[in-house]
Amino acid sequence: MKDKDLPNDYESSSLDELTLEANKLIEDLESQKDLQNSIEKYQNLLKLNNIIEKKFKKRVIDINTITKENISKITLKSNAKKTK
Repeated sequence: MKDKDLPNDYESSSLDELTLEANKLIEDLESQKDLQNSIEKYQNLLKLNNIIEKKFKKRVIDINTITKENISKITLKSNAKKTK
């Protein structure tokens, strides 16, 4: 299951939008009586989950980078005050 099989709008969607879409798929799957019809929706849900996971990991990396930069700036300011 490749992420590229999903519509392109998933790639440009926010985590919140993707989560809402995943919840809709889950609700739809839970209401299905015919399992044959559910297979494609379930596969789409798995693909969507992979995209959400990748976006989440990227966001975690971004947050860590920003946090390290902020800590570095604070440390530099603190060291500058100590030397004055």
